[in-house]
Amino acid sequence: MDVDTAIKTRISTRVFKPDPLPQAMVREILDVARWAPSGGNVQPWKVIAVAGAVRQKVIDAAQAALAANPKGEEGDHPVYPADLWAPHRDWRFKVGEDMYALLGIPREDKMARFAHLARNFQFFDAPVGLFFVIDKRMGHGQWAHMGMFMQSVALAAQARGVASCMQEAWARVRATLAAHFALPDTEMIYCGMALGYADPDAKVNTLRSDRAEVDTFATFRGF
Repeated sequence: MDVDTAIKTRISTRVFKPDPLPQAMVREILDVARWAPSGGNVQPWKVIAVAGAVRQKVIDAAQAALAANPKGEEGDHPVYPADLWAPHRDWRFKVGEDMYALLGIPREDKMARFAHLARNFQFFDAPVGLFFVIDKRMGHGQWAHMGMFMQSVALAAQARGVASCMQEAWARVRATLAAHFALPDTEMIYCGMALGYADPDAKVNTLRSDRAEVDTFATFRGF
């Protein structure tokens, strides 16, 4: 699979098959992704990969934390700005509505929508979960490098027929995860990623979010 195809076909998979993903495959994906760009070669990323009973313990811990504190634990690093503005707010709203339409969940069925969101904390049944860890002392540049690394993980997986879903939702249980994994005080979970094989029969896996045309976000000067 060429790079263009991998980029254009990668999606946020939300229904996975139960087929296990061998550790050797996860290691191979990470072995490719480690060559992602990193300013000054700082390599600010760490990864915790969970499967089997260890994965289930993480799910149990997250569900207990959310039951005790539904507002979550994003802390000083919220996933979205408090007052997201147009057009970003509009794009976020539309992809959510498109997803729920495929799931057959109407806007007024709040409980069904919450239930689907809660599936984030089960990795959408993917057999492997990845958690991306960064040191809190890192600057904004290193956060960008983490994003490059995560994209590289997703593309390396896509090239091998392995589906993924980048999951910022795990930020809602950051403190719980930090305690669960005994992270030092200087480190935090940025987000998670589900890895596995996509269920081709799930309608929600046909979702393709819209993207703005190039002229919307780019200007060309001096050409």
